[in-house]
Amino acid sequence: MKGKDLLSISDLSSEDISLLMSDTMVMKASGWLSSLSGKTLALLFEKPSLRTRVSFEVAIRQLGGQAIYLSPAEVGLGKRESVADVARVLSRYVDAIVARTFFHNTLEVLASYASVPVINALSDREHPCQILADLFTIYEKKGELKGLTIAYIGDGNNVANSLLLAAALAGFNFRIASPKGYQIEEKVLSTAQGYAIDSGAKIALTEKPNQAAINADIIYTDVWTSMGQEAESKKRLKAFTDYQVNSKLLALAREDAILMHPLPAHRGEEVAEGILESPASVVFDQAENRMHLTKALLVSILGGLEVPLPGY
Repeated sequence: MKGKDLLSISDLSSEDISLLMSDTMVMKASGWLSSLSGKTLALLFEKPSLRTRVSFEVAIRQLGGQAIYLSPAEVGLGKRESVADVARVLSRYVDAIVARTFFHNTLEVLASYASVPVINALSDREHPCQILADLFTIYEKKGELKGLTIAYIGDGNNVANSLLLAAALAGFNFRIASPKGYQIEEKVLSTAQGYAIDSGAKIALTEKPNQAAINADIIYTDVWTSMGQEAESKKRLKAFTDYQVNSKLLALAREDAILMHPLPAHRGEEVAEGILESPASVVFDQAENRMHLTKALLVSILGGLEVPLPGY
């Protein structure tokens, strides 16, 4: 992956995902390294962030490099200065651009004009770094990915898109329960179905959460209203009323099923009060693993310490 952009899970192969899982395991056990000494990241964020910003800043620091955070007020991406010009200027200063944007097209323009790697730290279409950390969390808890079944309950949003593509590439089964009008985009579904032919993953779409949850190894959910969708909040609350993950729904999954959520969570909405504190919940392990995965990803893209692949 050295020198490559990461805008979508589709930019990865199944072998890339496999290597990232094993590299992340090594990174989690290694602590501070000097693999990226002298490297600098630009964190170009249009949206606020807790986990994404801190995980990238701490990850590059623990690898011997440094990060520069650029807020919307400082850059005015596409307003005060064109996206193309920002990409070309930053490429003269830094070794990679980590961008968190409202629109995926902004990332694509950044990548087309930048001469350094561009990493998607969230867009309206995908959230690849989150999902790669989620895959590592599943791998860590279950010892494998291939053959498992994940049930995603809720909005067919950017997180769902990346999770579906990752499942299809890595060979685990993906079920999604969403209300009509909030389902996975047809283009993303078609791409995933193509990957699934090679990997053996099974993909199922339904409007019934109970149907998706039966005997699942992982129950996954996300907020019903994402940043930028606040005007739709009342409409979405009504549409997703029957899509809350609670103890009754979780009981339909396997006895050793784990519960996942990328955070931040709206308790009492997509998750029942107290469910994220249940024994099945691994949400704070997910949050921690953002940093470990980010370290493995940065080393892979920017070069440095070579971590051997012990098996997947």
